[in-house]
Amino acid sequence: QVQLVESGGGLVQAGGSLRLSCAASGRTFTNYGMGWFRQAPGKERECVAAISWIGVSTWYADAVKGRFTISRDNANKTVFLQMNSLKPEDTAVYYCAADLDSGLGARVFAEKADLRYWGQGTQVTVSS
Repeated sequence: QVQLVESGGGLVQAGGSLRLSCAASGRTFTNYGMGWFRQAPGKERECVAAISWIGVSTWYADAVKGRFTISRDNANKTVFLQMNSLKPEDTAVYYCAADLDSGLGARVFAEKADLRYWGQGTQVTVSS
């Protein structure tokens, strides 16, 4: 069992930055791929970034490429999402998710339909 707790959300002006953290706890974190998802009101949840267990493979949604960076610190069981040049359309609840790494890369993780573990979410609001 893996528990995930997100933090770092808040209100920021357009063009600003935020760094989200996702702390994992529980029996094991080894061999887990991780991803950040977001859901805006009235929209479906979408993956914005994913990272493999070792961190070599990453994937980003087109909407955030060049602005967001996903990273992880396996020793401290934490995954980060650095968000720069934020736009009002980035406003959403951001969730982190975890599941066993298939070894097929971060894009496969991002497209996986039934990820096993989810955090409770953190609100990000970008004002114009």
